[in-house]
Amino acid sequence: MKSIAELQAIRDKMQKSMNMRRDSDDSIRVVVGMATCGIAAGARPVLAAIVDEVGRRNLQNVKVTQTGCIGVCRLEPIVEVFEPGKEKVTYVKMTPEKAQRIISEHVVNGRVVTEYTIGAAE
Repeated sequence: MKSIAELQAIRDKMQKSMNMRRDSDDSIRVVVGMATCGIAAGARPVLAAIVDEVGRRNLQNVKVTQTGCIGVCRLEPIVEVFEPGKEKVTYVKMTPEKAQRIISEHVVNGRVVTEYTIGAAE
């Protein structure tokens, strides 16, 4: 059995994780393709890296979600970034290291990492 303090710490951690999934009009959404094609290509560690980086930076305006097949299986893992008032940016062939860079450069500093986008891959 865990102590009350340990249980509260677990609850707080999970609450913070769930808050990342809530949408609001001014939030940035980071969506990871988690269909079988994405998972087979390595989407689970990519999702974990994004959640960890958003949590580590305490980014309150960023919501991390997952979706099914995005439709370009040969370019998985795929991550899409939706910013209010802007076109979505689709990143392909992601790795955990690339995902961390997307958070630091694109989400935090507003600079799209062009070499990871679907346009660069095509």
